[in-house]
Amino acid sequence: MAMAMRRAAALGARHIFLAASASASSTSRVISRRHMSSVDAGAAMEKIRAAGLLRTRGLIGGKWVDAYDGKTLEVQNPATGEILANVACMGNKETSDAIASAHTTFYSWSKLTASERSKTLRKWHDLLIAHKEELALLMTLEQGKPMKEALGEVNYGASFIEYFAEEAKRVYGDIIPPTLADRRLLVLKQPIGVVGAITPWNFPLAMITRKVGPALASGCTVVVKPSEFTPLTALAAADLALQAGIPAGALNVVMGNAPEIGDALMQSTQVRKITFTGSTAVGKKLMAGSANTVKKVSLELGGNAPCIVFDDADIEVAVKGSLAAKFRNSGQTCVCANRILVQEGIYEKFASAFVKAVQSLEVGNGLEESTSQGPLINEAAVQKVEKFVDDATSKGANVILGGKRHSLGMTFYEPTVVGNVSKDMLLFREEVFGPVAPLIPFKTEEEAIHLANDTNAGLAAYMFTTSIPRSWRVSEALEYGLVGVNEGLISTEVAPFGGVKQSGLGREGSKYGMDDFLEIKYVCMGNLS
Repeated sequence: MAMAMRRAAALGARHIFLAASASASSTSRVISRRHMSSVDAGAAMEKIRAAGLLRTRGLIGGKWVDAYDGKTLEVQNPATGEILANVACMGNKETSDAIASAHTTFYSWSKLTASERSKTLRKWHDLLIAHKEELALLMTLEQGKPMKEALGEVNYGASFIEYFAEEAKRVYGDIIPPTLADRRLLVLKQPIGVVGAITPWNFPLAMITRKVGPALASGCTVVVKPSEFTPLTALAAADLALQAGIPAGALNVVMGNAPEIGDALMQSTQVRKITFTGSTAVGKKLMAGSANTVKKVSLELGGNAPCIVFDDADIEVAVKGSLAAKFRNSGQTCVCANRILVQEGIYEKFASAFVKAVQSLEVGNGLEESTSQGPLINEAAVQKVEKFVDDATSKGANVILGGKRHSLGMTFYEPTVVGNVSKDMLLFREEVFGPVAPLIPFKTEEEAIHLANDTNAGLAAYMFTTSIPRSWRVSEALEYGLVGVNEGLISTEVAPFGGVKQSGLGREGSKYGMDDFLEIKYVCMGNLS
């Protein structure tokens, strides 16, 4: 368990664009770009500090606290390697205290009216939007994504708080027609209790708000464990939650020793639910570890998303949608197109247009305005991408574009297109989680569906076609929780997000996102006549 959680944190728990101008290969240009980025980073940090949003301690019971043994961990900028801050490195003891605080606060928070909880969440939403720029800067610094994407994530993340502030007032029960005249049968929905939320580095704000929003709205309290790579965004968001009036203990944040924190959450009888976004391997460990206390578990796990381009597709729409689905966040999202299946009749035409579009992407530090692709999260992520590309080429695939580390160094990797990928390659079988687009030819609709479903994953899928009958047939045949038709960016707070097969359990977002934080209670009232 400990090893699996550490590995997931190191390689990333996954979910606009990226870039590759090889013209930046000269040493002088690389140096000038890095120097400019370093200056911008310093100014960005000053702006964040001035807003009071640079927090480095954990949050337990409404108080900012250091690790009990004084240990810290470094948070680095993946674009430059610079150390941004040293944050508290917490473990079992701190997590146990955070759980106790959440358990104590649960009784008062859950007893508030839905309207009162709603108003507090609304204030939190407003503060997130008011500090949009500082949060986006912080996210770009510690995660690497371009500022445009970071600003988009703040809006996206805040939208979950706004949505669930509204849904708090719509947790309805039922009255069941009684079987006997002197009885009344009622169904109540009540908050489950303390929630442990384990979130990834690739969306350091939105993956928290998508879990914490419905938890708080339903009356639960939460202990959040953000990724060790991106704790600063989580701490800043928690600070704004306190400012909004969310009571001490309702939202706690502990970060550091992932195995110890995970074990404390699983072993506690006071934690009644675990919600996790990350790798399938760690999700399975969390399921097993939660069995002893029979916790409710919701999991958003790995993907292997197919993107099917049929021969009747609008090429321009297909290229734009595939580009967005593949290269958002440098390919580091759980719903990124992992396999682009192209029908033989338009394979060459699509490949040519797609490569041209990928060539226009600009790699660089996310703080630079022209950047559409930032770095990968760490060295292990780059090595994984290299392994997948080497495996493909050794088995007959051809690199059409890119295929190597970028001249900028660090963890930058060229946006890559690989042609003629087949089923025996890692690029087909597993999630690359990087800026590599494999192109796979197919002949018939039946073959495309078979290839798409030939995986244990089942999170997101995409297709491009101008045929309405085909869009219905294929949507219904795809074994995935999310399907995009003629669209590459499909996530929204108003629609359910989650997978089937080994891509997870439960749904986040939308009205369905409240269900996993609620227990159903049946009440039978007798002898009423």
